[in-house]
Amino acid sequence: MADRQQALPVDLFVDLDRSGPVPLYFQISSRLEAAIQDGTLPAGSRLENEVALGSRLGLSRPTIRRAIQELVDKGLLVRRRGIGTQVVHGKVTRSVELTSLYEDLERSGQEPTTQIVSMEVGKADEKAAEELGIEKGRPVLRIRRVRSADGVPIAILDNTLPEQYRDLDADDLAKYGLYQLLRARGVTMRVAKQRIGARDATGVEAGLLDIPKGAAVLTMTRTAFDNAGRAVEWGQHCYRPDLYSFEMTLVDR
Repeated sequence: MADRQQALPVDLFVDLDRSGPVPLYFQISSRLEAAIQDGTLPAGSRLENEVALGSRLGLSRPTIRRAIQELVDKGLLVRRRGIGTQVVHGKVTRSVELTSLYEDLERSGQEPTTQIVSMEVGKADEKAAEELGIEKGRPVLRIRRVRSADGVPIAILDNTLPEQYRDLDADDLAKYGLYQLLRARGVTMRVAKQRIGARDATGVEAGLLDIPKGAAVLTMTRTAFDNAGRAVEWGQHCYRPDLYSFEMTLVDR
């Protein structure tokens, strides 16, 4: 994937109508969008900064900034601290089925990476005990991870597991998906109870996902059960809506 700063081809902008009724920011954003769609600006490309682009085109920085923001709002560009403005690697659409985000990213041709934020054994509170079908106070393993797609953070994954899984290895969790590791231990996940929603990101979540504080995030809570009906894990996850969506098929009965 391209990751160096890329000067935009001049021929993208040679026919700008500087005196017509169509705003210049819209003309620029439309040309940038077309360049992204046809591969002129490939996934991962970093755009030159707003000052440089404005200087080359003889346009003000606010005009360039608004044009770029249009594409950020559409999910085609992403602003990353310390890196700049980058073409998104493609929005992940996830079917609502019993798979992991790691597996979904691999299937979509993107490279998943994982940052382990925290991993500790503690005692089940009332909610965890209810979700996992265990007694309150029993040992549980709590894991918080940030999952990225091609280097861009896309989700925060909080999982709570019963005590028989407290020996899961942090290095393995950094390399593989949780469901992959559970299947390797002979666990067969058969069914899950799941809820999808949305809310504002907390300050901590915003920092981990590289989004503004208070920006909207998609949420999913899931309790997965094995083929014996035992709860295997309880997950509370949040996702960047500009890079992620859920997809489902509805059938009339």
